Amino acid sequence: MLKKFAEFLKDEEGATAVEYGLIIGLIAAVIVVIVGTLGTGIKNQFTTVSNAITPA
Repeated sequence: MLKKFAEFLKDEEGATAVEYGLIIGLIAAVIVVIVGTLGTGIKNQFTTVSNAITPA
């Protein structure tokens, strides 16, 4: 029984799955922040161009 418990503690296979999950979560969070920032900037640019165009 103790041998099985020691093997379980030494097993690191599950840890890599958790690490990959954390990395994917971090990448997703960074993408959300970048898209939000770019979206606001692009919206402001379109508003500026729209205001600059005079109706014909």
